Amino acid sequence: MKKFAKMSLVAALAVAGTAASAQPLAEAIKNVDVSGTVAYRYNDYEDQAKGAKADANSSSATNNYKIAVNLKSKVNDDITANTRFIIGSKTDAASLGTSTDSDANVDLTLSEVNFTYTGVQGLSVTFGKQGIATPWTVSRDAMGDEQTGTGILAQYSVGPATFVGAYFNQTNFSQAETSGLLNTDGSENIYVLGAVASFAGITLDAFYADLQDIFDAYTIGLAASYDVASVKLSPFARYSSLDLDESSKDNALWQVGLNAQLGIFSAFAAYGESDDEGGNVYIDSGSQTNMDYHWRVTADGSADTEYLYVHATADVTEKVNVGLFYSQADYKKGNDINEVYVQAKYQMSKNFGTYVRFGDLDVDNSNEDGTMGRVHVQYSF
Repeated sequence: MKKFAKMSLVAALAVAGTAASAQPLAEAIKNVDVSGTVAYRYNDYEDQAKGAKADANSSSATNNYKIAVNLKSKVNDDITANTRFIIGSKTDAASLGTSTDSDANVDLTLSEVNFTYTGVQGLSVTFGKQGIATPWTVSRDAMGDEQTGTGILAQYSVGPATFVGAYFNQTNFSQAETSGLLNTDGSENIYVLGAVASFAGITLDAFYADLQDIFDAYTIGLAASYDVASVKLSPFARYSSLDLDESSKDNALWQVGLNAQLGIFSAFAAYGESDDEGGNVYIDSGSQTNMDYHWRVTADGSADTEYLYVHATADVTEKVNVGLFYSQADYKKGNDINEVYVQAKYQMSKNFGTYVRFGDLDVDNSNEDGTMGRVHVQYSF
């Protein structure tokens, strides 16, 4: 059934295009791989707290939808054609209120059209409109926003190291959550250079980015994985810096963390601090350079702020996982925010899962707090 559905989708797209002879069309369909996600999320927040991650409309209940379909077609032995279609709100999820526009429709967007060349061993070059995969951005997300642009991305792997270089002459950064602060309109060129190396259980990465007339930024990350007795430990650390071209303020954020797993139990802790001049070191809040490990408490670019995330989970059965989560943002200038919530996750199959969350968001010296709930359902194919 799955194979038939994929073939039907590809055939429909092919028929909608230019006419071709029977043999090339059959070969084209044969060489197409279809993947993607279908996600639904229901949020119900009592508050609209400043500094808390809003997830669309935080003052009322919302239904959120996003469908992403990726088509990957082998052109020849060296080149692959790639496209990505999103049903939602441009590259983000469509959020529909339960009282207004309750039966509204969503838009269809062609977010990626590119070609990848792999004719040289160890080399991959993608050119065209594509997701911008950098430590400062989120290139693909089943529910959240995605950063895309037109340009070229090259990756070359040799031994334990991978080198990355990218250039984009237009982006959708004007729609990013930081567009107002960074003053971007999407026409700025961005250059990215980086390297990733792995050895003896340690992975080290270093990246530099220059967004034309906006900022210069760099980030250095370290991650490791060790087995100590029966415990699997995965420590990590990252330092990120972003300097705005038209401002004397330097933004910086450092963070350290640890994942630990013992049998059916796992635990996580992360701590970070932003610079006293500023902490905006990202384009997407969910990117590697930022701290966005739980739900609504995220590093929000504020200066001189401390962040703490801890949680513990357990596999009740092979398909059911439960956990307790706590997050805190300690502002030197502003009201502190903390959240606590429980989560139950049910992974029915490898490609279908759902989770339910319920908790409380608290803002010091403010009435902008209250309970929060979420139901998330996701199918991957």
